[in-house]
Amino acid sequence: MSGTDGGLVKCSSFPCATPENDTRDTSTTIVLDHGDPTMYESYWRKMGNKCDITFSGDDSLSYFANGKSLCWFLESKLEEQIKRLHSVVGNAIVDDHNIVVGTGSSQLVQAALYALSPSDQLEPISVVSATPFYSAYPVVTDFVRSGLHKWAGDARAFEKYGPYIELITSPNNPDGIIREPVVNGDQGKLIYDLAYYWPQYTAITSPANHDIMLFTISKCIGHAGSRIGWALVKDKEVAMKMTKFMEISTIGVSKEAQLRAAKILEVGVKKRIVKSFLKNTRFKQGVEEDLEVIQEMLG
Repeated sequence: MSGTDGGLVKCSSFPCATPENDTRDTSTTIVLDHGDPTMYESYWRKMGNKCDITFSGDDSLSYFANGKSLCWFLESKLEEQIKRLHSVVGNAIVDDHNIVVGTGSSQLVQAALYALSPSDQLEPISVVSATPFYSAYPVVTDFVRSGLHKWAGDARAFEKYGPYIELITSPNNPDGIIREPVVNGDQGKLIYDLAYYWPQYTAITSPANHDIMLFTISKCIGHAGSRIGWALVKDKEVAMKMTKFMEISTIGVSKEAQLRAAKILEVGVKKRIVKSFLKNTRFKQGVEEDLEVIQEMLG
């Protein structure tokens, strides 16, 4: 699992010229730079026009959504379908959480770091994650050099006293292992990246119920190009700060993308899409083979 927002590593064979003899090399190449969830393509192609949605010229003129959510740009149709999806799958508690929508989960990671970072601190709060961690975390944390937070590396080696933020990806990217917090401190703030906590990747033993949980449509049902993610946030003030981050950075999230995601999720829930993936042995075998390759590389 690798790449922007993560993704299943693709082990592919393709011809390439070698400088010595200019012949084609058909050996297997493992692409670790990025992932692309195209293994869902055949399933959605079979759905035909069931996911079609039409927009008129006078749609989406306002910045504001039509719902009453704390996240003022969250479309009510998407909010409804997110709640239905988690209820059917049973992988997360939604009822006592606020929903914040983002442009993929990468933006939500940034929003959560912004919301959890004290504004009156003398130095940036440390951000850590246990190795092996999602390769984008260090870049996302330090990209704008805000002074609010700073990447501090491996959570297992973190011994600094004071406040910190720990990113917990479960199942983990890149090795698929179920994760728990590592740092043994009493001033930690936790962000759970649950992009892969779906039955097609791991067993759902109980609904997750954490203060901040991040999900993305790309790993859930494969529509990475729609760029829709959501956060389930218990604390109202944190949810408001995350919403403010979205407002400052992109003035919300595309309504067209949200409504398309809502339609796809609606069809997916009706068709029990996750169960369909589990029955697809080719899909399941591909996921298992990817994880085996990664675990071998990690030793």
